[in-house]
Amino acid sequence: MKPHRPAQFPAPWRKTTLGLILLALFLSSCAPSSSDRIVIGSKNFTESLMLAELMAELIESRTHLKVERRFYLAGSYICQQAILAGRIDIYPEYTGTALTAILKQKVVGDREQVYQQVKSEYETRFGLTLGPPLGFNNTFAMEIRGEDARRLKLKSLSQAAAFAPQWRAGFGYEFMERPDGYRGLAASYGLRFATPPRIMDLGLLAPALKDHQIDMAAGNATDGLILAFDLSVLEDDRHYFPPYEAVAVIRQPTLQQHPELSQAIDALGGKISDQEMQKLNYALDGEHRDPKDVAHEFLESKGLVP
Repeated sequence: MKPHRPAQFPAPWRKTTLGLILLALFLSSCAPSSSDRIVIGSKNFTESLMLAELMAELIESRTHLKVERRFYLAGSYICQQAILAGRIDIYPEYTGTALTAILKQKVVGDREQVYQQVKSEYETRFGLTLGPPLGFNNTFAMEIRGEDARRLKLKSLSQAAAFAPQWRAGFGYEFMERPDGYRGLAASYGLRFATPPRIMDLGLLAPALKDHQIDMAAGNATDGLILAFDLSVLEDDRHYFPPYEAVAVIRQPTLQQHPELSQAIDALGGKISDQEMQKLNYALDGEHRDPKDVAHEFLESKGLVP
């Protein structure tokens, strides 16, 4: 869920080939976990890295296990394949992503029902389980510049749809491809843009929006740059997006071998609010601080580490 140059939208065969090559290289270059070592992965964006570092710090503080960090493993597909292959033991995921992008199922029910559905399916189908929700809901956030929102008096996606034909949009590759992403959103709200959406690395979306290179972006509700760049999040007034509660995905064999992991991971359950996650992200993206320092300070403030 973590980028130097905007990427052009590749042809389908190129996407498939590149993905398979990257996956093969990743899996062939990593050794499986050992009996005294836990491997934590993350996706290739700031929040996933931050969550993975929080989990790593807790495990190091509360157990005698060594933690190996394998961060920036592209998106959900690579992380899912890596954990199924036993190359990583834990990585942070979102319930809505797991349900729609991995399980390919439609959202029915509230946050608790989605969580239980994903947990049950992961245990049955994959030999994986979920830690408790961490407390915040990182739903997709359709962002525009704050100055535009105030000038046009826009608060919701339904209102913004009338102006979209004059705008340029920028989205991440995964948002363009996933079933709960662009195509469904465009159909739900009747969104049409002046040009086809630009496909960009996630870390470039907010700066591109701020610099008027694009006029709407698909970010995350807990993005630390929303406040820093004076961006406005449009309300999903038709409730298109499912809940995206952050959870740890954990290999069940790893938990069976190291039951002490449960206590360490469970300690983070319900501890991070939307606002706190936004501040953690900003500490990395806006202040360029070391993730280890930020993670330790946060866990210390919650009384979770000495």
